[in-house]
Amino acid sequence: MSVTFRRAVADDVPQVYLMLVALAAHDGGEVAGGPESLLRHGFRVEPKFRIILAEEDGALLGLVLFFPEYSSWRGQTGAYIQDLYVAEAARGQGLGRALLAEVARAALDWQASFITLMVQRGNRIGQGFYAAQGFEMRGDSDWLVLEGEAWRQMTALSV
Repeated sequence: MSVTFRRAVADDVPQVYLMLVALAAHDGGEVAGGPESLLRHGFRVEPKFRIILAEEDGALLGLVLFFPEYSSWRGQTGAYIQDLYVAEAARGQGLGRALLAEVARAALDWQASFITLMVQRGNRIGQGFYAAQGFEMRGDSDWLVLEGEAWRQMTALSV
């Protein structure tokens, strides 16, 4: 396998979107934002995320979408991986691990010293993969999200 890695550009968005839809479907979900959202947030003067693509002979095999994060407990910056996708035909060949390494190298731009990500509780294969790469559970914490109507109410709250 002769795979190359590169940072996604705006012209890649239609294919990136299809991979994200495939990932969401695999995880039992769906992508709410469309290609326009990816363009608006990821391909501007100050992008909110980066995407690294894996390709072979012009065919996209996978992607990783990530962005900077800061840990006050560590006093350091890191990278948060939102999405990691490898096409089914390319799985089991080390591409996921290679994409993680690409993130680690790219995140050196902001002096990152760690990577965090989430994996679904029922995803035993994913948990095993990440554990084999050296990832560890982050204490006893569960991620919480404020969104939808609760988000709107919070933004309207006056003190």
